Amino acid sequence: MEKLQNIRKCLERRRSIYHLSSHSTLKDSQLAELLYEVVRYLPSAFDSRSTRLALLIGKAHHRLWDMVKESLREIVPPEVFVRSEQKIDTSFASGYGTILFFEDWAVVSEMQAHFPLYRDNFPTWAEHTSAMHQYAVWVALANVGMGASLQHYNPLIDNRVREAWHLPHSWRLKAQMPFGIAAAPAPEKSFDGAEEQLLIFTE
Repeated sequence: MEKLQNIRKCLERRRSIYHLSSHSTLKDSQLAELLYEVVRYLPSAFDSRSTRLALLIGKAHHRLWDMVKESLREIVPPEVFVRSEQKIDTSFASGYGTILFFEDWAVVSEMQAHFPLYRDNFPTWAEHTSAMHQYAVWVALANVGMGASLQHYNPLIDNRVREAWHLPHSWRLKAQMPFGIAAAPAPEKSFDGAEEQLLIFTE
C-alpha cells in the first residue's frame, strides 16, 4: 500500500504550471542526466527509439520564445498579439528552460521499410512514443520540485527551430515544455468524470 501511495504522490505532483520563475532546483548537468534517464528507460515500438529531445537553457531558452513571438506577430492581429505576448512572457519565457520534443521521421521511415506489414502503424506508434516521453519528463520535473506545461506552437515555428540549432530536417517538432520553479501553485484540480474512464471486468 505504501508503494501505491508513493506512485500516487509522484503522479499528483505533475500539474500544468503557468507561472514559472527563472530558477531551477537542479544544476544544468543534473537536468541533462534526468533527461538521459528518461530516454534510456522509456519504451518504443520495435525498440525504434525515434524520440529526440533538445534541452534549451539560458540564451537558447529565450531565443525560442522570441521565435514564437516573431512567428505569431506575422499572422495574428496586433490586438491579439498583445495578449499572446503577455502570456508567453509571463508563463513560458519566464521559466528556467524549455525542452523540445521531436520524432525523427528518418527512423520511422526506416522501420516502415524493414517491417512493411506494420507500415501504416509506425507513424501512430511514433506519436505514442513521443507522448510517453513528454509525460515521463513532466512527472520527473515535478518530482524534483519544478513546474512545467506542455505547449504546441508547432508547426508554426518548425523551420525557425531547425535553422536556429541546425537540426536535421527529419526531426519533426511535437511539443515544447517550458519549466522552472513554480512562481504560483496550480489551481485545485477537479476529478469529475474520472470514474467513467475506467472499466473493470473479471470474466
